[in-house]
Amino acid sequence: MKNRGTRKIVFLFLAAFCLSFFVLGGDLPKVMSLRERKDVVNKITLMRLDTLLPKVMRQTGFDMWIIACNEDNLDPVFRTMIPFDSWCPITQILVFFDRGPELGVERLNISRTNMLGFHTNAWDAGAWDREKKESQWSALARIVKERNPRKIGINESTVIWAADGLTSSLKQTLIETIGPAFASRLQSAEKLSVLWLETLLDPEFELFERAVAISHAVIAEAFSGQVITPGVTTVDDLRYYYWQRIEDLGLERSFLPSFSIRGRDPKEVEKYGKDDRVIRPGDLVHCDVGLIYLRYNTDHQEWAYVLRHGETDAPETFKKILAEGNRLQEIYAGEFKAGLSGNQILSNILSKARAQGIGTPRIYSHSLGYYLHEPGPLIGLPWEQVNTEGRGEVPLVNNSCFTAELSVDAPVPEWGGKVLRLGIEQDFAFSEKGAYFMDGRQTKFHIVK
Repeated sequence: MKNRGTRKIVFLFLAAFCLSFFVLGGDLPKVMSLRERKDVVNKITLMRLDTLLPKVMRQTGFDMWIIACNEDNLDPVFRTMIPFDSWCPITQILVFFDRGPELGVERLNISRTNMLGFHTNAWDAGAWDREKKESQWSALARIVKERNPRKIGINESTVIWAADGLTSSLKQTLIETIGPAFASRLQSAEKLSVLWLETLLDPEFELFERAVAISHAVIAEAFSGQVITPGVTTVDDLRYYYWQRIEDLGLERSFLPSFSIRGRDPKEVEKYGKDDRVIRPGDLVHCDVGLIYLRYNTDHQEWAYVLRHGETDAPETFKKILAEGNRLQEIYAGEFKAGLSGNQILSNILSKARAQGIGTPRIYSHSLGYYLHEPGPLIGLPWEQVNTEGRGEVPLVNNSCFTAELSVDAPVPEWGGKVLRLGIEQDFAFSEKGAYFMDGRQTKFHIVK
């Protein structure tokens, strides 16, 4: 009943924001205030801890999970389990213990951090300061001994960096603290970390889609005549425009933004030089950008065409190449099936694309969400289109998100047959309700007049 009540509260809370999704006077979706973001993130995080955490612990067979990290070097999993408005000084230790379906999972905080009720304080730091009764690590030893867990998860992995947050020194301290008998029960929590980070709850898809919509809107802004003056504006200007715009909205970039001229008539290249960065009529301009909103990372590659004198749209050649890329996206979306590895999905997509006559299809897709390139299956790399060891062997799970990053190659007759590689990237949801591109996808070039 508690979980149902929590879920109902979160749904009602999220619905309250739907009416103010768009700002007045433009197409940019509303960006919540910092306080609003705090409220939403905290409610979603609590919902995940209440409902998802017990499920993934039982699915992977761990009855205890210990996450230890230090201030300014926080474990990637730890970051997704704490309040939006918490400060984490010095050493951080979280312990999760599954007492069974009826009693649920204990969430214990052994640190000086105020977890705002997300996790129960299991150590009296004040008493230790005054009377030196029980140290932080002694508290951990007591908790482990009292609960006598069978299988203890720790965050170490040689494959998934997001599941590898335990430092060597903290692991050594942990082993010394709990003693050899319990230390023999330590196991990598890689699969547990992956399931926790990769799996999204139903309300999260709506929130993630808002982040994607904001990203789409800022790209459209950058690729417009409001920002680009042909013959004057450079791709560096666009890079800093996007970056500054994100900062002005109170958001973070998920990686360093990139804008480049990816297509230009060879005659123009000869005239202006191959290193010219000024955006000119007839150019194809490409971006690779992303932002972080409500803890969700976005990642997009889109294209703009700069009209020549007398043109009203991009040339048919370019439109056909983009349509080919869209066809590959559709094949990509159709090959997502839970349980398949990234390598299997890659093989299935490429086989179908080649059978349908798509020229030089290339897939280099990765999971997306709380982190940019982790933790779910890797589906190809630009330089590896057969087998990506390790990350390519991770199985696909329901309710996860990806960036559909891919490309097609085609010759451009207007450029004397020079090949254009058109790389596109859109954020993609694979949920129990269906597979879809969040907030749509680019099917037409942004047009700059």
